[in-house]
Amino acid sequence: MAAEESFDVVVIGSGSAACASALRSAVGGLEVVVIEKSEKLGGTSAMSGSGIWIPANHVAAREGIADSREEAIDYIRRASPPGWAETEAGLWEAFVDYGPEMLKFLEDHTPMQLRVIEEPDPMTEVPGGKLRGRMVSPMPLSRNLLGDNAKWLRRSTLPHSFTYQEITDNDVYHHPIRAGLKLWPRLLWRKLTNAGGQGTALMTALIRGCTDAGVAFRRETPARGLVQDDTGAVIGVETDTGRLLARRGVVIATGGFEWNDEMRRKHFPAKMDRIGSPRTNTGDGQRMAEAAGARLDRMDQANIYPCLPTKYEGRLHGMPMTWQVEPHSIIVNRHGRRFMSESDFNIGEIMDRRDPATGEHLHLPCFLIGDHRFLLKSLPFRWYQSYEKGWVQKAETLDELARKLGLPVEALKAQVSTYNAMCDAGRDADFGRGESGWETYKAHADGAAPTSGIDAARARGTDRIDHAPFIGITMNLTTIGTKGGARTNDKGQVLREDGSIIGGLYAAGLAMANPIGTRALGAGTTIGPNMTWGFIAAETMLKQNR
Repeated sequence: MAAEESFDVVVIGSGSAACASALRSAVGGLEVVVIEKSEKLGGTSAMSGSGIWIPANHVAAREGIADSREEAIDYIRRASPPGWAETEAGLWEAFVDYGPEMLKFLEDHTPMQLRVIEEPDPMTEVPGGKLRGRMVSPMPLSRNLLGDNAKWLRRSTLPHSFTYQEITDNDVYHHPIRAGLKLWPRLLWRKLTNAGGQGTALMTALIRGCTDAGVAFRRETPARGLVQDDTGAVIGVETDTGRLLARRGVVIATGGFEWNDEMRRKHFPAKMDRIGSPRTNTGDGQRMAEAAGARLDRMDQANIYPCLPTKYEGRLHGMPMTWQVEPHSIIVNRHGRRFMSESDFNIGEIMDRRDPATGEHLHLPCFLIGDHRFLLKSLPFRWYQSYEKGWVQKAETLDELARKLGLPVEALKAQVSTYNAMCDAGRDADFGRGESGWETYKAHADGAAPTSGIDAARARGTDRIDHAPFIGITMNLTTIGTKGGARTNDKGQVLREDGSIIGGLYAAGLAMANPIGTRALGAGTTIGPNMTWGFIAAETMLKQNR
């Protein structure tokens, strides 16, 4: 007979949303178990750059940065896609209300030390947008804080020897050797102390905080299904070794479904070049929630972000990196035309646009077109592109390149000519590349730079494409996590199709119908909201018996 155990809370998954929920529940006096199907702990969050977007947070307040609930809600409403407020407004308000409390709670109950990241909101020009203060990230921590669990913390494809701010300040992507020489004493100390920044620091802090609060972690314990009573309420989880009953609730925080081929192809029919999350993200939470009667929603949303090819755990994988923004290059759609600023933070959303009537993708496949100077700009790109032979195509003429890529020759030549003329004039008149607050920051543009001519264009991160050989790089979708799942209310409770609550069932992070979808409102609008929703679910469980 299978074993049966009882806890107050069972959390499925071990990423940031899961641990935020587990920690708040445990500090509130509840008995909590976290089950993780992988042998590794930390999920996608452990692999991340660990940008955390929380408006009006206490870290910014410590530095005297002004922000408010009203400004944040105004920004989210105006920056989000049309129509989303009809279903998401209540969830946005709950996020803004609980986010600062969640962040302060985590810093108070874990070894986490947070710092403001000098990044603006990607749509700063929208009312309520801020040039700094909403993005924070943890300082490095030693994995040794996890004791026996240290060796089980999931590693990343990213260079976690650096902090998020060190990555941005020192432009590690373009100048890895220079950055290493400048920061070598810190990097050496971190190596000697088994320390890391970014997602390593985040999940080290969260897991240590959870264990200190009495949370039990069980690795290699996949959830097979939810246990329901006669009323349909969820009262536990089925595992391979038996049932884990939950007196207060079950929290699904299992991540996305991007590694489930059938689910991904259904909701993202375009070719997926690379995925940058753990291969264990196979939609378990979405499947279990639906089987329990939950309404699944926002299944066509994802964190679609450029990824370079790399290897992870011995297999081809994606590494999230802004590799496509170089002066001597543009991105064109299958018709050979530009359709956005290449520096737009939401490049993934724009690439994924579909015809509302037919569902057909409007732009894919896309192609980066540049000249040989693109390859000279980045040593890391040349290293990582070698993992996919033939990914980068070269040609002595644009005519030849267009034929190799299957693009209309005259359209591509006309587009490159138009782009070169705009560079000569000093600005991208079509899409304003390098002109927004976000793009100016990323281009390291000087406000005193020339306002016209080629020097002005270069200051904005653009330059002509005219030195053979020319290069062409195929760009399809890449993701680090889907963002659809069980529809919840503003308390984190999972809802049925008719809007009624499934008692005892909660969802958070990328396993829920995320109120911030493919269009990211900040560089940390995955982890920040995800942890907040885990926290909200715990708050709800603490305030009621079921």
